[in-house]
Amino acid sequence: MAVCARLCGVGQSRRCRRRQRQNQQDQGSDSDMDEEEEERIVGQRQGDVGGGGGGPESGVATAGPSDACEYGSGHHVNRRGCTERTSTGPPHPQSLVELPPELLVEIFSLLPGTAMPNVALVCKKFKQILHTETIWRRRCMEEFGMKDDLRKMEVGGVSSRDLYVKLLHPYRHILGLWQPDIGPYGGLLNVVVDGLFIIGWMYLPPHDPRVEDPMRRRPLFRIHMWETKKATVECMYGHKGPHKGDIQTGKKDEFSTKCNQTDHHRMPGGRQEEFRTWLEEEWGRTLEEIFHEHMQELILMKFIYTSQYDNCLTYRRIYLPPTMPSDLLQPGLFKGTYGSHGLEIVMLSFHETSARATKLTGDPNVPAGQLTLDVDLSRPVVLPDLEQQRNIEELSRLVLGVHEEVQREAEQRAKGASATVGGAAEGACGSTSAEAGVEADHGACSDSCQPDPSSTSTNVDEAKPFVLPLGVTARNEVYPRTCRKCFYGTGLIAGHGFTSPERTPGLFVLFDQDRFGFIWLELKSFSLYSRLTDNLAHAHAPNMERFEAMLRNMQSWTS
Repeated sequence: MAVCARLCGVGQSRRCRRRQRQNQQDQGSDSDMDEEEEERIVGQRQGDVGGGGGGPESGVATAGPSDACEYGSGHHVNRRGCTERTSTGPPHPQSLVELPPELLVEIFSLLPGTAMPNVALVCKKFKQILHTETIWRRRCMEEFGMKDDLRKMEVGGVSSRDLYVKLLHPYRHILGLWQPDIGPYGGLLNVVVDGLFIIGWMYLPPHDPRVEDPMRRRPLFRIHMWETKKATVECMYGHKGPHKGDIQTGKKDEFSTKCNQTDHHRMPGGRQEEFRTWLEEEWGRTLEEIFHEHMQELILMKFIYTSQYDNCLTYRRIYLPPTMPSDLLQPGLFKGTYGSHGLEIVMLSFHETSARATKLTGDPNVPAGQLTLDVDLSRPVVLPDLEQQRNIEELSRLVLGVHEEVQREAEQRAKGASATVGGAAEGACGSTSAEAGVEADHGACSDSCQPDPSSTSTNVDEAKPFVLPLGVTARNEVYPRTCRKCFYGTGLIAGHGFTSPERTPGLFVLFDQDRFGFIWLELKSFSLYSRLTDNLAHAHAPNMERFEAMLRNMQSWTS
């Protein structure tokens, strides 16, 4: 406050007044010395002139009217013969409070909204200027992306200041991506400023197995100031329109929603009608069209489990993975096929020499938050020709050869033996012919795992023919027939209730920047993943450490 007071000229601290008095005393003593010196010099010159030394021979000129004109406008000689500068224009402002109001409005418009309360405490003038709509309109536009909607809001009688102070600022902490706590199923919620509302959109994968279709959205809640002068929270769950709801923010990076009128979620036909409606929205089909008995059981189980929450949920913040120049492809969110469980959402991120896919939505076998894929980018796999690719035994021999080598190295590290580069090379020479084929290309492809932006290899990124082996099932009969790279990796499988989890070897296949696949050797199945292309604001991680901490927390939520 002392700094603000000095800037605004409305007061000074005791320390500042003491410093100012000391400076004035120092300046006064210096000025007295200057004046005495000037009087001595002027007197000496006048003595020289009065003594007859002022003629042309003396070399000393006297100051006349013509000499005084040389000083120009704004200067005059005082009675002591000293030159003084006079101010011809308006006085310069000595503090912020003396600036014109229109300039203060422009300055305050550049400040973040969180700084406005402190500015209002400085003085009455600042507090009055902060009621200017221009300031708050600019804050709404720059911080929350609102543009044309502000005009509609102002026409409806709600000012930009009220919109910012009563709606956008209090609920700014819930903007971004969140994962609901719905047991093993998880989910993806995106809270955004949408027009004149703050809306929580639940993102749903496309209907199985159309993995490349766009995501579906369903509103769960909204907050607005449309009818009253204060923020109103409404639950959007069910089929009877908006109704009363509540949002509670307690812990950091966590909030909860509550519906105050759960009767709006019920349907006249009872649970059977609710199930049929849910099934059509969730799967795009009726129960009679699903012939697989196990799949019917999984669908019914999910409906019973998720419907009991009645939109009274707790959400935890999640971040999009940071992007690095060395990444194999752009990290982000992907939707993939998981057999009878349908489509699920995963988050692909890169960690030095590994790529990891973490589940955002899950199932009773492998719940949300678990690491579904772990790919070793330092172990590329060279596929044989198309004829051999169709042979599942050949593919298994290639991948299992790398898997055995990884296990041997892990055992050596566990025993405390340091594996040298030469020892690793000898181990590769003594392995099977499949391992030799993989390791022969390791030197050429190791740089491609984390490519250098300054040097790219065209033969590595060159599209190669790809076909699934016979006997491997895929939900998508139409899949890419060319791939860019392949790597050894492991996938997480478990029994019902996440019992006996284990990592099983498989093949990671990169098709392009928006699609990749994974062949589960033990399950003899293929999962195809397609990028989620929706624009997700307020979702990027501040740094890699914060993102990795979030991943660890996600696994602990569902372990």
